[in-house]
Amino acid sequence: MSDQGQDPNHDQGQGQGQGQDPRASLVGTAFEVRIGKVAHGGHCVARHDGRVVFVRHALPGETVRVQITDGKAGDRFLFGDAVEVLEPSAHRVVPPCQFAGPGRCGGCDWQHCELTYQRELKSAVVVEQLQRLAGLDVDVAVEALPGDEKGTRWRTRTEFAIDAAGAAGLHRHHSHEIIPVDDCLISTERVIETGVLQRRWPMATSVDVVDASGEPRAVTVPLPSRDSNVPYVTERVDTGDWSAQFRLSARGFWQVHPRAAATFVVHVLRELAPQAGERALDLYAGVGLFALALADAVGPAGAVLAIESDSRAIADAKGNLRLHPEVELRRGKVDRALKPLVRQGIRTDLVVLDPPRTGAGKSVIKDIAALAPRAIAYVACDPAALARDVAYARDAGYGIRTVRAFDAFPMTHHVECIAVLEPLTDGGDGTVGT
Repeated sequence: MSDQGQDPNHDQGQGQGQGQDPRASLVGTAFEVRIGKVAHGGHCVARHDGRVVFVRHALPGETVRVQITDGKAGDRFLFGDAVEVLEPSAHRVVPPCQFAGPGRCGGCDWQHCELTYQRELKSAVVVEQLQRLAGLDVDVAVEALPGDEKGTRWRTRTEFAIDAAGAAGLHRHHSHEIIPVDDCLISTERVIETGVLQRRWPMATSVDVVDASGEPRAVTVPLPSRDSNVPYVTERVDTGDWSAQFRLSARGFWQVHPRAAATFVVHVLRELAPQAGERALDLYAGVGLFALALADAVGPAGAVLAIESDSRAIADAKGNLRLHPEVELRRGKVDRALKPLVRQGIRTDLVVLDPPRTGAGKSVIKDIAALAPRAIAYVACDPAALARDVAYARDAGYGIRTVRAFDAFPMTHHVECIAVLEPLTDGGDGTVGT
């Protein structure tokens, strides 16, 4: 990786500089760099004055002028924006959204990048995280979800911030400052058609807009709001072989891409191949998506234990699972709820877990392994957390059979991965059958 702009007389700032106060802010300092590889979090890596600089709005191979947005003279790494592109990548495009770019809306990371190349960059991040944190060399191609050709108009749930004048907008990247907008190109058309961006919201701090698949129109939820004022919405999931309907609070968790839920259920069921009479665990069960799919697969002779800690999700899941006596729903933290199962020597056949962005953690992974499932499906929204937990799983005797990644959040750095784990039988390189 080559460095450019090393001549201190060329820079607006003097870099670390001899005798410079290490606490001195470098925000606003600008210099020219050559951009290296992509990094986790929507940045690319550059080097300047012996330090790593994480640069947004750049692409690998470009030469850009970077302006520092966060960092001090004594820091080992800095953060910056590519404010001028001197040598562009062949994959650079004009952002379709007028509000995307340095110093503008922070909602999207890759609008300046060709959509297919966005997925290549995300693939590189997933591969790098699995190699660095789990020691695995695997090929992972980030796949588009069905029907997603342009990477826009997919977000069915958007929270708009409200400024002091009562106007709805979106935050600058890592800032409390609100940018007024008249559209959000990644939000569905029905979200925008609510008129949320034309109305004034004098009593609100933010407004959630939810475009649920089972509703005739999107709904708006001004916040703060009492739970009694939050409407319920219906989401429909149809995989072709299986369909279900879910009722949940408009503020409850649901996949934001309209094809994500069905795609993930199809893949999980295909990989786990649940059989009639088997026992399954659904951890971080939410409103019951995987629990219901597993219940229909294992049938009345089987059993599904669903564990969730959020009170709103538990209330919704009770309604969604009420006609399935083979499902037991428990409220509690997953790490605490698994302990008594392990102590009692309980065994299960299958596990699905869809933890928050921070991942499941070593204790949960160890306890899952102690239940001796024949297969585990791990649904992850953060590849670094997934990689850390896969490493814990290897230590507990489980390795990756397959891993797939889905572009459930186009134009952003986020990616959804599903790893299927099985007991290791090959001596422990961390993969099974690959």
